Amino acid sequence: MQTSRTDPARPPYEPLRSRSWPTRRLPRWAVATGVALLAGGVAVGLSHRPTTGQRAADLRGFLHQLNSDVESCSGGVRESLFVLRKIDTGASRDLPTALSVARTAAANCSPANNELLADLTAVHPPESLASYHLDKAITALIDWAAPRAQQVPADVAAALTDRGTPAEAADLAALRQARRALDAQRSVVYAALEPAIRALSPASAPPVLYG
Repeated sequence: MQTSRTDPARPPYEPLRSRSWPTRRLPRWAVATGVALLAGGVAVGLSHRPTTGQRAADLRGFLHQLNSDVESCSGGVRESLFVLRKIDTGASRDLPTALSVARTAAANCSPANNELLADLTAVHPPESLASYHLDKAITALIDWAAPRAQQVPADVAAALTDRGTPAEAADLAALRQARRALDAQRSVVYAALEPAIRALSPASAPPVLYG
């Protein structure tokens, strides 16, 4: 017995319209939300742009850090020259103490012996001051300390050790040369800092570098 094609027990036949998945459009509200979030992000970025006052404060903090890190070395250079002058003028006859001061100063200008100087190698200028390229000032300051500042008290110690001997004249000549090199490097440090100081905090001073 044949079964009719219109047998009510069978569901009606419907041809497949497509084999692909239906595509869904992104709702307009979602697009609007995305645009709003993007605009908000840009606004927040602009609102966090540092002011001139904030950049000036960052510069002062940076200068303070540099001065703190180099202070013991710079002070040692000053003290070694001071004791040499006292010996030369006859104001002091304490040669052993003067020699100790000079040798200690030379050691303090070595990053291997001075943690503060070693810290300079890890210092980074604040991001707000990136346009002034202050990393050059850090490099110049490290070069001021070692070997240039280190050499000055070392030459003082040599002159004190050889005092009254023919070698003393050569020691003093080497000291004069070392001080000229130190002066030249100080100018490099100050030149690297000067544009930022002039623009942001004219009353601020660069690190004190004796010599």
